[in-house]
Amino acid sequence: MQGGRVDRDEIVRCARAWIGTPYHHQASRLGIGADCLGLVRGVYRSVYGKDAEEPPPYTPDWGEAVGKETLLAAARRILCEGDLHDPRPGDVLVFRMFPDALAKHTGIMTTDTMMVHAAEGTGVLEVPLVRWWRRRLVGVFGFPGIEV
Repeated sequence: MQGGRVDRDEIVRCARAWIGTPYHHQASRLGIGADCLGLVRGVYRSVYGKDAEEPPPYTPDWGEAVGKETLLAAARRILCEGDLHDPRPGDVLVFRMFPDALAKHTGIMTTDTMMVHAAEGTGVLEVPLVRWWRRRLVGVFGFPGIEV
């Protein structure tokens, strides 16, 4: 980070550094374990040198148990909301996996057609941002101070 400004390429480089990290619920340790939120937290930590905030403990079914848009609320509190129809490399993407479900998944866009995310059973990987994902996209957020 230079002079308070964050470069999109730096975010993409940081996100890609996590590729191959095993999936581990509630973890955020490069090369050791991460879930989708842990990946975003880890990239934020790499870019800014500190955590934005410590999330409370959460279970795999936290969205259903709590019944609140906790993930979207946290993204709006910490990140800068962007244009849902114009995500850009370096943006944090938030997904609703089922039409009436709460938003529970995140990834970081790396190119116009790819993203890095953490998935149970596969860990952190870069995948095509295909129509299946785009239909589930409910939030686009930039890191604070991002270069446009």
